[in-house]
This record gives sequence, structure tokens and C-alpha cells, in this order.
Amino acid sequence: MSRDLRKYASQTSVQLIAGALILLFVIGLGLIAWLYGVGAAVMGFLCLLGALVPIGLIALSLFGLDAIVKRINKE
Repeated sequence: MSRDLRKYASQTSVQLIAGALILLFVIGLGLIAWLYGVGAAVMGFLCLLGALVPIGLIALSLFGLDAIVKRINKE
């Protein structure tokens, strides 16, 4: 029985990133709302979204470059 370790590593990375984002948004914003109020939690949410925009753009460009390289290597 063979195992695809690259697929396993990729799935693990996605799960870790998703878990970290869930913890950041749910627990982090929940604590902000509990300690400082809903207005502060809304501002924290907006700040988190603003911080994720450049990260998302970088990830999107890397996925695009990966697709281009894979298409070139097929030919």
C-alpha cells in the first residue's frame, strides 16, 4: 500500500491554516467583543480583513504561477 506524502502534506498545511484562521477570527474576535465590546470587535474584524488582503493576493499570484508552470511543463 503506497501513500502519497505530498498530498498528505498539502492537506495538513491547508488544515493548519484553516484552523489558525478559525481560532484567530472566532476566539480572538470573541475575546475582543467580550472585553471591549462589539464596536471594538467590528474594528478588529476590519483590521484582520485588511491584513489578509495582501496575503490573499500573494497566495493567488503564487497559485497562478504554479498553474502556468504546470501547463508549460506538460508541453
